[in-house]
Amino acid sequence: MEMLSRIGGWKMRRAVEPVVQEDLRDSALVERCRKQDFEAFGKFVDAYQARVFGFVRRSVATADDAADVTQEVFIRAFQSFPSFDGRGSVRTWLFRIAHNLCIDRARKRDRRVTEASMFIGDDAEEFETPDDRWQPERLALSEELNAVVEQGIQELSLKLRTVLLLHDREDMDYEEIAKLVSVPVGTVKSRLFLARKHLQAKLTAYLAAEGVA
Repeated sequence: MEMLSRIGGWKMRRAVEPVVQEDLRDSALVERCRKQDFEAFGKFVDAYQARVFGFVRRSVATADDAADVTQEVFIRAFQSFPSFDGRGSVRTWLFRIAHNLCIDRARKRDRRVTEASMFIGDDAEEFETPDDRWQPERLALSEELNAVVEQGIQELSLKLRTVLLLHDREDMDYEEIAKLVSVPVGTVKSRLFLARKHLQAKLTAYLAAEGVA
């Protein structure tokens, strides 16, 4: 209880940029975390904190909400580490906790979001989408255009936004995302297709209005 109290009172550190992530899947550090070694868990937090916060921030209403949810992610992770069997990726396991907490927060706030002009169910037809990463950073977008992209991401439903961020920002493959959000691979591809289609429409409209397209 003392250790959990320490974690519960822990303040999120604002990392300027993510700490370089190491492969922790089978490491001694993870094993120490499973034994609830607080020092080892602090290193685990340092490795993942910025990336989890970045993911959560795009899934909740405010930065304060994101900080609260991110802290709760690591509290839950610490509590659950003894049951982590190590057979899968610790990253997938951690982001599943984050994803579930984001869903809980969205439900509590009764947020209403749309499916980006199209509605799709988990049993929808599979859409093939190129496996190249949609990365606006590589396009040297202006700050204004980046703002359009971020607005487009926020307009997505939580389901679509989650798949887009995990695939394009966290570089997870279809199979890993499917396991994380508990849907078929085809549904992951479908959601990614719709998310990208929505962002493409936003960008096209913006560029047309600016006389670029």
